[in-house]
Amino acid sequence: MKIVITDSNFTSDQSEREVLAGAGLTLERFNAKTIEEMKEAGKDATAVLVQFSPAPREVLESWKSCKLIVRYGIGYDNVDVQAATELGITVCNVPSYCLDEVADHTASLLLSGLRKIVAFDASVRRGEWNVEKVAKPIRKFDESIIGLVGFGRIGARVAARMRPFGFEIMAYDPYLSEDKATELGVKKAASLRELLSVADAVSLHSPLTAETHHMINEQSLSWMKPNAWIVNTSRGGLINTVDLARALLARKLDGAALDVFEREPLEADHPLRQCANVILTPHAAYYSDASIDNLQRQAAEEIVRFAKGEPLQSPVNRV
Repeated sequence: MKIVITDSNFTSDQSEREVLAGAGLTLERFNAKTIEEMKEAGKDATAVLVQFSPAPREVLESWKSCKLIVRYGIGYDNVDVQAATELGITVCNVPSYCLDEVADHTASLLLSGLRKIVAFDASVRRGEWNVEKVAKPIRKFDESIIGLVGFGRIGARVAARMRPFGFEIMAYDPYLSEDKATELGVKKAASLRELLSVADAVSLHSPLTAETHHMINEQSLSWMKPNAWIVNTSRGGLINTVDLARALLARKLDGAALDVFEREPLEADHPLRQCANVILTPHAAYYSDASIDNLQRQAAEEIVRFAKGEPLQSPVNRV
């Protein structure tokens, strides 16, 4: 059984090799970036580990022996799942390796934005010492609403971190029942527009689908308060960042904090880089020393289950 890593940014693959060796399996590692390199990397492989490089239908059709793809991470929009299903390839993700890290990063961005930490820092470094010039407006936490778009495992963890500060928590999620929201101490918004129109800070926690792609755009941004913040640690494609940059430059929003982008790395000439009222981090919310080891081991453990004919833990399709 041939197992390959098509691409990864990990400094070592020792964690995967240790897990696989325990089941008598070996591993080959590639650094594929292009479509042709992806085709070559997965050639003759039964199980494939993919991180960032694209795996569209064209690539999957060339992987004649492939029966399993494990995507390093929670999202899997770089893999054509529909094509994989049609070709009899099971696709799995690793959904639980960094839940606390992402929630911690999100909470940090929300607090930094609402308290204008980065803006204060920049002001002092410019030689200024004028609190009111930078501060206005800043609301008390217990007078503010955090709006969560999506209330899955990460969204719920963010709510748990923000509630002790005194924030009211509102969530928009079509899968969240009124009873469950009440049980969790969350007010359920009837629509995205309702949430955006009342929240002082909005944090996105939705999967990227055809329906959620660019859900934050010129129109939906216009529903937000002019002194609101928006945070995205989920998927870059949820936001039309050109529309967001226009809103920020026009001061139609107080600020934004983004860890994920539709194209990564963020383009050197992207207008977001010109916005003083934005915090940018390099898709780092998932990161801790422990989470990386968890990710690598859990991905390899899924392959071991497959090799042994055991039930898979996190398939995202059925074949």
